[in-house]
Amino acid sequence: MPQIRTSRPAQGTKAKSAPVETDVRLDEGVILELKGLKTYFHLDEGTLKAVDGVDLPIREGKTLGIVGESGCGKSVTAQAIMRIVPKPGVVDGRMLLRLRKHGHIGSVVDLGKMGENSAEIRKIRGGEIAMIFQEPMKAFSPVHTIGNQITEAILLHNTPDPEEAEAIALDSFKKVGMSNPEQRLKEYPHQLSGGMRQRAMIAMALSCNPSILIADEPTTALDVTVQAQVLELINELKSSIGTSVVFITHDLGVIAEMADDVAVMYLGKVVEQTDVDTLFHGAVHPYTRALLGAIPTVTADEGRQRLLSIPGTVPFPMNLPTGCGFYSRCKHRDSERCMGEEIPLTEVAPGHKVRCRIAEGSVQPKAGY
Repeated sequence: MPQIRTSRPAQGTKAKSAPVETDVRLDEGVILELKGLKTYFHLDEGTLKAVDGVDLPIREGKTLGIVGESGCGKSVTAQAIMRIVPKPGVVDGRMLLRLRKHGHIGSVVDLGKMGENSAEIRKIRGGEIAMIFQEPMKAFSPVHTIGNQITEAILLHNTPDPEEAEAIALDSFKKVGMSNPEQRLKEYPHQLSGGMRQRAMIAMALSCNPSILIADEPTTALDVTVQAQVLELINELKSSIGTSVVFITHDLGVIAEMADDVAVMYLGKVVEQTDVDTLFHGAVHPYTRALLGAIPTVTADEGRQRLLSIPGTVPFPMNLPTGCGFYSRCKHRDSERCMGEEIPLTEVAPGHKVRCRIAEGSVQPKAGY
């Protein structure tokens, strides 16, 4: 995982400028829009399509939940937005961002046209868009103290005053419930437990009051009590300064609690996209319905029933046949209609899109998911 520290480009690296896309307009209330986003890894064995044509809007002050099994492309989508996809990954498509904190406020820039080490993208990382990584030990530099790394980000994006930056860092540690925060700021990453490192990562992301916060499984290493505190903190940030949140998780319970809009991903594609209420009460795609069916319940009537499981695993996203990626695991599959050509994302209701022949009406759903 690339370092989150916003350090200077290496010597000999020339920062490329990215022009403001003055001719591009985003819909009212949208702060970031992904259009045809692809992230391919060209390997000797073939082309691995980690993200394959994602179109998603992120609304201002709202939370977009991205859900799916491991390997479906959730984290790579976040890395593409931050322009930190590891080599030999290649990012294509448009990532249109409305600036709120620097440059021409309100203008729209295309992140896809910015160099990975350019001055423009370094201003956006941490300032406009911050990210909570899934593995904090790999995100922190092992040779700098936690406090040094957080204050560096604050000095770059918030204030030139070192004393004020230290005060902001300390306050961020207190907000995430870090024990003995003054001492923890002086320690190195290896001196903190996994839960403490995750809280430090969250504190760093929140310290600069970003316009967009990308949270990639932010509560994985935390106990239930601290999880609740972190989720509450993210919601407070969203309500107090209007931060938009992209919340990546496999936990539909967290999605129900946190999200306004939801995108379900499978094999690098969005297979269902809608608001959170519609997802839980009117899901259409068989994969989404299967995920919902696998949620455990505690009701008396269903307490003794076996949990639903989805047969098989997510296929490896390389050299796949054309058609539905969920075909081999789907009870409704139709070889004539589901395979052989790309299946479009069909709007079944205003704001509700589904990538399935069932949504088109050409395949009739059978019993089960």
